[in-house]
Amino acid sequence: MRRSLDSDPGDPPPAAVVALAERIEHDGGRPLSIYREPVGDHWQIFCLLPLDKLEPTPYQRDLSPAHIKRLQEVVKKVDRFLDPVVAVTPSPGVYWTPNGNHRRSVLQKMKRDLIPAIVVPEPEVAFQILALNTEKAHNLKEKSLEVIRMYRALAAEAPDSGEEDYGFQFEAPHYITLGLLYEENKRFAGGAFAPILRRVDKFLHGNFARTLPERTERADLVRRADAATAQAVAQLKKRGIQHPYVKNYLLARTSPLTRQRKVLPSFDQTFTKLIANLEAFDLSKVKYEEIQRSAMIAAAAAG
Repeated sequence: MRRSLDSDPGDPPPAAVVALAERIEHDGGRPLSIYREPVGDHWQIFCLLPLDKLEPTPYQRDLSPAHIKRLQEVVKKVDRFLDPVVAVTPSPGVYWTPNGNHRRSVLQKMKRDLIPAIVVPEPEVAFQILALNTEKAHNLKEKSLEVIRMYRALAAEAPDSGEEDYGFQFEAPHYITLGLLYEENKRFAGGAFAPILRRVDKFLHGNFARTLPERTERADLVRRADAATAQAVAQLKKRGIQHPYVKNYLLARTSPLTRQRKVLPSFDQTFTKLIANLEAFDLSKVKYEEIQRSAMIAAAAAG
């Protein structure tokens, strides 16, 4: 084991970092370098970790079989494994990766014993999973499920903390609300409600024990709005109007959030009014061509 050539010979690594490198070696790994990363000057360890000791953090997204297959094909084609995973040690002898589960799975399938890793001594970095995980872009469901899993883990591990303390890790408050909805229904139409949620959902004050019940109430309100939307969609289908964009169209027409509003209503006010608007909406005036035109405009704007 050797330290990076960039390290200052007069500035040895802390004893805790050296002890961690020794622990890695004791666990069957191969510490290669103790070094300081170039941004925050934090100490890290570059090593080969035993693959059978590395697990994903318990609150990250589910694996994508399609992504694993593509990644394995590329690794085999180039005959190299180039990207180290990031790992933390929540307890001695335990190694978690917050952003390398697909790569870990590929090497498992290839029956390898070791995996290149950058071990970060501070275990709390694992909760920065969304910022760290860049190997495959998250969709809305994946991101929301990761956030609610982190939320529940933090509620147990740091009960005196709250949403505002982990705003960076959660990225946006509406991911928490959507996470609760996706937990119950993996096919929930989160994309249809996200534009409204982004504008009115905020991080809540207080510790997790206090905010989780309020989050659950917010998710219940969104669920009620979804049920009202589904009922309207069903009535339109009876009229022969079927289009993939119909739910988005209905929400756009019944949303109480207009672009002209300078002061937004509260979360509860927004969704209570949305539900009322959906239930009162005159479906007899809806035309298929109008939905189709709205879908084309939305697609062009997204492009």
